[in-house]
Amino acid sequence: MRHRITRLLVIFIALAWSASAYAQQPAPDAPAQTAAEKKPRSPWLLVPMFSSSPKLGTALGGLGAYMHVFDEKSRVSLFGASYRYTSTHSQIFGAFARTSSGADHHRIVALTVLGHIENDYDDYLGTGQPLKTDDDLKAFVARYLYRVKGDWFIGGQGTAANYQVLGSTAEDDLVLETLGITGFASAGLGGSVMHDSRDNEDMPTAGWFLNVNNIAYLESLGASASFDAYRVDLKTFWKHGGGHVLALRQYNWLTSDAPSGAQATVTLRGYKQGQYLSPYMSSLEIEERWSFNARWGATLFTGAAGLYGEALVPLDRSIYPVIGAGLQFVLKPTQRMNVNLEYTQGIEDNHGVYLKLGYAW
Repeated sequence: MRHRITRLLVIFIALAWSASAYAQQPAPDAPAQTAAEKKPRSPWLLVPMFSSSPKLGTALGGLGAYMHVFDEKSRVSLFGASYRYTSTHSQIFGAFARTSSGADHHRIVALTVLGHIENDYDDYLGTGQPLKTDDDLKAFVARYLYRVKGDWFIGGQGTAANYQVLGSTAEDDLVLETLGITGFASAGLGGSVMHDSRDNEDMPTAGWFLNVNNIAYLESLGASASFDAYRVDLKTFWKHGGGHVLALRQYNWLTSDAPSGAQATVTLRGYKQGQYLSPYMSSLEIEERWSFNARWGATLFTGAAGLYGEALVPLDRSIYPVIGAGLQFVLKPTQRMNVNLEYTQGIEDNHGVYLKLGYAW
């Protein structure tokens, strides 16, 4: 693990050096610019992606995105794709769009994911049973929001996925059958209410964000089961001490009548998605983001997630803490987009090293 972190740090510094030499742009606190001046020197954003975690092993890939500003009062829109290949022979492809238009009155987020994921759990769901699974994933998610007044938005969302879980061996299939873990098709629609007073979506220094949304998964739409999922996501940001930011996030994921594979899971950095499952999950994270200059910054964060409700398999614990630190380099100062290298440590063997675009939240 130490050698992996060292390699990622060398790659991160090399990337930062080359990006700095390629695109000298004004600092975020530079004087206001005209629409023509706001146009980036290059509209393309190319970022390598690396990660090392117990779930997918070591992953290597990249992200490419095209940036566009539709009008002076709208935020930067992104259109892009990413690909990762891992040491567990997993492959994940994603295509995404994040748009802001009509003086930021219209926001659209859309994501398509295709993947073959090979998981290797040493202790699945706290049963003491090792488990290897081959998961095929096809998913599409879209959300539209309209600004109704001030910083408040309202809109709708939809999702469709065909998630199949197979054991790597006959013994693994038996474990899945015993635990009641099966693949499922899901399709649902829901509503969303959002408040967003952040000064920037990618590198906020002030304001607060609230998103309350639900998805009703319906058999009539093609889902293998009907159930409901509700999410409440609150983030706040306070600028202090000459450019530093204190950030706080409180997140809730609540399900009702969800099949085993669709129940809430720990979403903190460093934890294996889907290893710990329960009908409800709530988490709290606090993060200090230091700004050294216009290009360089660092983070220190901690938090914990709690699982509650009647779990499929009784868990040994209900609280899952995390602690970590990161180093950031601002690739596009005018658009306030950075590359983030982080290490995070949870309980037991839950940990991770990540190099990716932007903060975790």
